[in-house]
Amino acid sequence: MCGICGFVKFSEDGLSQNDYGILEKMSHSLLHRGPDAQNNQLIDNVAFGFTRLSIIGLENGMQPIFNEDQNIVLVCNGEIFNYLELKNELVRKGHKFRTETDIEVILHLYEEYGMKFLNKLNGQFGFVLFDRRRKLIFCVRDQLGIIPLFYTNVQNTFIFGSEVKALLQHPLVKAEVDKVGLDQVITFPGLISPRTMFENIHSVENGHYLEIDRKGNIQNHEYWDLPVEESLGIELSEKEYLEKLQDVYENAIKVRLRSDVETGFYLSGGIDSSMIGIKATELAKTSRQKAFSITFPDAMISEEQFQQIAANKCRADLHQKTFYNNDISDNLRKAILHCECPIKESYNTASLSLSKLVRENELKVILSGEGADEFFAGYVGYRFDKMRSMGLNHNSVSDREKIIRNKIWGNTDFLYETNFSDLEKLKKQLYSKDLRGAFNDINCLNHYVIDKQKLVGRDAIGRRSYVDYKLRLVDHLISDHGDRMAMANSVEIRYPFLDKNLIELATTIPSDYKLNDFTEKYILKKLAAENNVPTEIINREKFGFVAPGSPFLLRNNIEYIEDILSYETIKRQGVFDPDHIERLKKMYRKDDFNVNVPFETDFLMIVITFGIFMEHFIEN
Repeated sequence: MCGICGFVKFSEDGLSQNDYGILEKMSHSLLHRGPDAQNNQLIDNVAFGFTRLSIIGLENGMQPIFNEDQNIVLVCNGEIFNYLELKNELVRKGHKFRTETDIEVILHLYEEYGMKFLNKLNGQFGFVLFDRRRKLIFCVRDQLGIIPLFYTNVQNTFIFGSEVKALLQHPLVKAEVDKVGLDQVITFPGLISPRTMFENIHSVENGHYLEIDRKGNIQNHEYWDLPVEESLGIELSEKEYLEKLQDVYENAIKVRLRSDVETGFYLSGGIDSSMIGIKATELAKTSRQKAFSITFPDAMISEEQFQQIAANKCRADLHQKTFYNNDISDNLRKAILHCECPIKESYNTASLSLSKLVRENELKVILSGEGADEFFAGYVGYRFDKMRSMGLNHNSVSDREKIIRNKIWGNTDFLYETNFSDLEKLKKQLYSKDLRGAFNDINCLNHYVIDKQKLVGRDAIGRRSYVDYKLRLVDHLISDHGDRMAMANSVEIRYPFLDKNLIELATTIPSDYKLNDFTEKYILKKLAAENNVPTEIINREKFGFVAPGSPFLLRNNIEYIEDILSYETIKRQGVFDPDHIERLKKMYRKDDFNVNVPFETDFLMIVITFGIFMEHFIEN
């Protein structure tokens, strides 16, 4: 994993020494993503910046990397996990390799197949490829959107980077708040690509690539999306599905252990991370791996006993970090600097602290269990859907709510996250007078949310899985919460449950094997049992971790948070209503007040983290 950045000038002037200075500033802002080595090059009309986190091909893995005749240039952030198999295939076709890196296969695949090669890749990647003969630039994000890639097009210049902060180093780029992006954060789990928190700065969507021609025209292509669930053509038994799942699951971990440096894994105490830890220990060459966990002094939310059970089963060296409430306020500013957006919960700070623990123990690569919930019916919403289908949990819906749901989902019965018509009223109270007057313009529900045609043909579990994948997983859980909190400390996270082959297999598994009666992740629990996950972990009640939110921060009278929430600051920024914020502050400070996350929105956490965002990116 690395940091990439650069720009393409389409004017006849070409690149100059001044452009090299700009490129250096851009790449310097990404040193946390690649502290091991850096390289900046001007090639024709394209500036390429690269910061390296050395993991595979330690001796010859610098970028940009060229093909044999120097006519194809590549900078890539990420890993191609099936590179050995692809390399063998390409060698048989006559291609010659000059490095031991995984990403060199991209150059030869492009030579062999053009852009049709993308779904041969099983990995996590964001890359920019320059075809010098055809004068074409390609910007690609992996199928599941694990690796971020941002861009803007301004004054005949296309500018790109692994993080927005790199783009902001270019003098043509202005940092301005995208109010629709802010409304997305309030309405959904987080931002939704291609939207960002910055006006005119976009995120390449997962499973998409951009094609930019010599005149600067941009075409956006989708090359992968979550398939509509379908059977394998024959009715398989539970045992047969388990066998298929076991093979793909084991290979997903096996290829993610490919590394020239030591790997470890996160242990949350839940079933998903325990499965990965046990299988990774079985497959790894080292006798003992390192595991990392966050614990809490409050026994009500700490999972320490389950983490220890899993670590004992893995025979892992468990490194635990006790996360105290004051660690939230101590880490919150850094968390927002790296995720580059406001957040609704404080758990990003725990993730940031956990990756710091990994780096302190001299590891660069970690396996994580993220992704199983979205594709194997692991959230409570899947049970609610089933209850509604059985007539056990039916609430009346207003006409306004029906209109909104039909517009967004094409389905008036589908409830996601919240009742949108009720939230509209709360948002109008939250926003300033000026933004209330422009509410129809900034209301994210009046802009692109999801392609509702992609929901057609999916059953209830498939529909929620697709929405979770697009709106919760891609740009929130594995981007602002995953990639950004890990790479802040130069740590790469790999996600076996987000293996492309595993996800495509999951769409063929009948929904009754995912949610059996009301048992979530039924077939994964069966798989866990076959892979010797302790019964205490398999049978435990699902634990939804919720870190202390803004009520805790307010009661502790933290100076910088008081400044952010002051009447003067709120009024000056002109985004939120200062009088309403004062009312919320009074309510949130009460000892008996609590926000019931995830069923209620912590509005003041959004206001606080938006204020930090403003300090980092707009006001400074």
